[in-house]
Amino acid sequence: MSRIILLTGVLWLFSQSIHAEQSQITSPDGKLSVHITDENGVPSYSVSYNHIPFILASPLGLDTNTGNFTREMKLSTTSPVQLLNEEYNLPTIKQSNVHYQANRGVFTFSQNGKVIYDVIFQVSNRDVAFKYNMYPQKETLCCVINEEMTGFVLPSGSTTFLCPQSKPMGGFARTSPSYETSYTVDDAVGKNGWGEGYTFPCLFRNNDKGWVLISETGVSSAYCGSRLIGKPDGLYQIGFPQTGEYNGNGTTNPGIMLPGETPWRTITIGETLAPIVETTIAFDVVKPLYEASQEYKYGKGSWSWIIGGDSSCNYDEQIRYIDFSAAMGYQSVLIDALWDKQIGRKGIEKLAEYAKSKGVALYLWYNSNGYWNDAPQSPRGIMNTTINRRKEMKWMQSIGIRGIKVDFIGSDKQVTMQLYEDILADANDYGLLVIFHGCTLPRGWERMYPNFASSEAVLASENLHFSQGSCDAEAFNACLHPFIRNTVGSMDFGGSTLNKYYNARNDSTTRTSRRITSDVFALATAVLFQSPVQHFALTPNNLTDAPEWAIKFMKEVPSTWDEVRFLDGYPGKFIILARRHQNNWYIAGINASSEEIKVKLHLPMISAGETISVYTDNARLVGKTSTEKLNKHQQLQVSIPCNGGIVIVN
Repeated sequence: MSRIILLTGVLWLFSQSIHAEQSQITSPDGKLSVHITDENGVPSYSVSYNHIPFILASPLGLDTNTGNFTREMKLSTTSPVQLLNEEYNLPTIKQSNVHYQANRGVFTFSQNGKVIYDVIFQVSNRDVAFKYNMYPQKETLCCVINEEMTGFVLPSGSTTFLCPQSKPMGGFARTSPSYETSYTVDDAVGKNGWGEGYTFPCLFRNNDKGWVLISETGVSSAYCGSRLIGKPDGLYQIGFPQTGEYNGNGTTNPGIMLPGETPWRTITIGETLAPIVETTIAFDVVKPLYEASQEYKYGKGSWSWIIGGDSSCNYDEQIRYIDFSAAMGYQSVLIDALWDKQIGRKGIEKLAEYAKSKGVALYLWYNSNGYWNDAPQSPRGIMNTTINRRKEMKWMQSIGIRGIKVDFIGSDKQVTMQLYEDILADANDYGLLVIFHGCTLPRGWERMYPNFASSEAVLASENLHFSQGSCDAEAFNACLHPFIRNTVGSMDFGGSTLNKYYNARNDSTTRTSRRITSDVFALATAVLFQSPVQHFALTPNNLTDAPEWAIKFMKEVPSTWDEVRFLDGYPGKFIILARRHQNNWYIAGINASSEEIKVKLHLPMISAGETISVYTDNARLVGKTSTEKLNKHQQLQVSIPCNGGIVIVN
């Protein structure tokens, strides 16, 4: 009897080996593990950290116009694991010098004996990145991806911190989706936003086990941008753009040349939020697509529109802002929409010459539009065509313009990715930096496109200008961005307002929104929000009506950073992190909780006995600055009131 049972067990194991090939790849430290299988002919993977499941068995596969490669698949080959050990420098992200170590494995799937695609996994100590490499099928050298089955199944009981995708051709002048919707926090899995899924990046809490950040990187003109579609049972699946985006122009399904690759899907995992805040995976797995035409200059600047609106875009007011930037030691002024009508090209040429004499450079705003939305702001009809765009850029180069801000794009289709890439590549030819606004999330673009500076892709400062409700929620939103949006790419927010009111007189006589956060809060966000080009919402009147210590700080705060460390916080409640610029550490914190928070900070990056400058708020949000010496334990007890902040500088 025992021999029969043993034989039956052997036969069962043999049958399972036929129907379920399995493989595994782990991180260099062995803690992060990915399991890949073809059980029942369906490719899937799962991810665990310290043997705790973070991503349950989740689907892989591509359904294309050359065949459905999501079922009847076999894991036919597994390559030997290769250790990647790379160092690179990138001054425009949260960490200027990056050392990326990961194990790389190639898992080849076949169908009916034919090799179809590889799934390439790279696993570092905190990140999993994977993509497909698809092979030609006989004479077929291109294909359309009908559906990407790639999914992410979160454990039961997980909670979500997500930004719903908006429907196409809605919002202002039919410009959505532009990644400018409010987050839902601490929500349950199993939902699908407003019916259209969620924009990247997507943050999840795995019960009390830790955190998961899901995003994508490496998106160029060779694919479309994607989103996550919420499904039952904790599944979130890759979704392609909506049909109506871009006024219905362009395909929703990406086409690829064969052999060809998809973008990287990325998963960052941490028992705490530190790996989420500090990850560089969006840049680790991509490479530059072209060389920089010159050494680009980043830095701080001012812009009149955020306080003065459309009417401020006139010659005299821009002179005043150029003088203000010079007085602050800033490098630039952003001249916003309608400059072509209210200042004119000759006026811009005079402003550029005057700015140069003051050591200041100009950025010019452009509407991206040709045929995909109704945004009326000009200049229009320039950035959407190669001939007009390059002619314009040649003129900008001739008068010393530093960069452009291109607005109102609102789509993730492959044709839109082509527009982003064309603008960036042409701008590089003419030595121009590029900021995108009303746009998609940047996906590794700081490294892929050397003249890419930043993107909005968030409910940014203009909403504070337009709405008191946005001002009331400013601290809540600001306590989300360092954990979600700003983790994967530079964020052009345009904030750090020191005006009490969003009007040029800085008073309550004009019907405008009122800031309810403190001055120290404004200083803290200059550190918390990462972008190598920062156009702050400061005004010339702040030289006399803002606290002297606040102006001094805003003159000195860097816009590029060498290192970041997460210290404490919870999404939507409070955040405290540290950034290093050369030898100086800036510790910044803000509080959106209804109660004052008290935290004992351990600051090992600052030597015991070293003198530090501390900016704090009292319960009435009145700020002050003081100096003290860090104690021998390198600890500091801090208190942050609701809507207040703290900043520490060594």
